[in-house]
Amino acid sequence: MPTDLRPEPEVETERRPWGAFERFTLNEPTTVKIIHVDAGQRLSLQRHRHRDELWVALDAGAVFEVGGERIEPAPGDRVLVRAGQTHRIGSAGPAVRVLEIAFGDFDEDDIERLEDAYGRA
Repeated sequence: MPTDLRPEPEVETERRPWGAFERFTLNEPTTVKIIHVDAGQRLSLQRHRHRDELWVALDAGAVFEVGGERIEPAPGDRVLVRAGQTHRIGSAGPAVRVLEIAFGDFDEDDIERLEDAYGRA
């Protein structure tokens, strides 16, 4: 793991007359994805060298595994995955969606798969 860790992203909430919004990044390079996981499936157990990822659960039933810890987030819960940490996203039953915001050098080839149900490890 790098010793010069970027600070954990500060998610800011602003109230407006119609409700509110949460700002996850401001004027910094990021890659943003919504990951769709089919019912009962999970991604490979993996790690990256060059990026941190902030995950936000969008649906109930998501399962996050980070550094050997199993997390069952409620919708809206956030988890920061540091570069070098093992991690995976899965579904405890229903199809789920997870917002992923990657900080750092994003390259799909920077995936080291440690376990994979689809023969890619």
